[in-house]
Amino acid sequence: MAEKKVIIGLEIHVQLTTGTKLFCGCPNKFSNEPNENVCETCLGMPGSKPVLNEKAVDMAAKIAMALNCKMPKEMLFSRKSYFYPDMSKNFQITQYEAPIATNGFVIVGEVPNDKKIRIRRIHMEEDPARIVNEGAFTLIDYNRSGTPLCEIVTEPDFSSPQEARLFLQKLSSILEYLDVYDSSTEGSMRVDSNISLEGSPRVEIKNISGFKDVESALNYEIGRQRNAIQHGEKIFMETRGWDAATGTTKSQRIKEEEEDYGYITDTDLPRITLSKKFLSGIAESLPEFSEQKIRRYRKEFGIQREIAVSIADEPGLAEMFEKAVKEVEPKLAAEWFAGELKKTLNYNNLKIKNTGLKAEHIIKLLKMLEKGEITIKTSELAIREMVLKPDDPERYVEKKKRIHDSESIEKAIKEALNENAKAVLDYKTGKQEAFNFLVGQIMRKMQGRGDPVMIRELLKKKI
Repeated sequence: MAEKKVIIGLEIHVQLTTGTKLFCGCPNKFSNEPNENVCETCLGMPGSKPVLNEKAVDMAAKIAMALNCKMPKEMLFSRKSYFYPDMSKNFQITQYEAPIATNGFVIVGEVPNDKKIRIRRIHMEEDPARIVNEGAFTLIDYNRSGTPLCEIVTEPDFSSPQEARLFLQKLSSILEYLDVYDSSTEGSMRVDSNISLEGSPRVEIKNISGFKDVESALNYEIGRQRNAIQHGEKIFMETRGWDAATGTTKSQRIKEEEEDYGYITDTDLPRITLSKKFLSGIAESLPEFSEQKIRRYRKEFGIQREIAVSIADEPGLAEMFEKAVKEVEPKLAAEWFAGELKKTLNYNNLKIKNTGLKAEHIIKLLKMLEKGEITIKTSELAIREMVLKPDDPERYVEKKKRIHDSESIEKAIKEALNENAKAVLDYKTGKQEAFNFLVGQIMRKMQGRGDPVMIRELLKKKI
């Protein structure tokens, strides 16, 4: 019996990086102090009135255009009624009948294996509060309530969890180029995944953070549903939560239908007209995205696609690379940006913008390498340190230079021998590992900069 086709759709909630919340003037920023950034409006107090944040509309329009969407002449907001404690006024202000955009697409992969993922709609809405469970108590932090969200809803065009992960990586890159969200902030992108096996009801997995977690959750759910079908069990239309610690999904509630939310037009907010002047201004403000940069890098600098992709996927890295190629041989710069620099950033889970590293730091280091003033190994070690503690590369290079001064080495040997009398005795009784131990102690005293050949020669003479 052939395996049933996998059908996956995504709903992505993106927190927009506006200065204030969507419908009030409270700061749109994280706070460790619960319920600090709140007012009557985001607390949903009777008589409070929402006022739409114009900057949030600009950001949502940029996202819509970047995702090739159609935008209506007019949009409006609705009230989505539900009775969970994270929404104090018992409804969420969102868009339903007339969202800011519909019918877009994103191309994932590359020719000839690229795939068009259709975007059903993009709408704006306010984020609910954060629920904090502490033992027997449920606490509510309203700092997040009212944060501007842009929800991107795809068609069920994904046929594997891997495709979903690749799409999210591509989407994240686009959003970073638009400068509308901060990928380094926890919860800045939260994903709801709708998944079903052909002929079975769909199941929604709520609030997954992290692209790998999305892929893992979908893989688990495919296995769970296939196993249930094989054993004659019924699949229910439900909402499940992803538990990253156990690598499993858990049932939360029976899935609501759209009509269960009782959408009504929000009479406190006017209909918004998106003029041709506004839309043309947004179009003109769009940056050069990664795919455009990849094509340009290959044409201008003759670098391989894989290297171009590695650089262009991160806006900050691409910006720094474009400064570097003006002063350093392009292929050398590309090799180091896509290689050791990108590897070090990934290893430390960092983006270039979060390091404090400046273009002049990398340019100076690469020029030293280009002139043969330093070795490849020295430059690799320097980059690893510079990413964590940005500074002039000459300082790092100076620290890595080998010490060939016999007086300095002899001083370190004398100290090591005095401190490790047992190792000296062990070596004299034929234990070679004791000699290696002493060499290690001497190198440690010289912070790894002593010439190992000289150290071994002088050590043998001393003992």
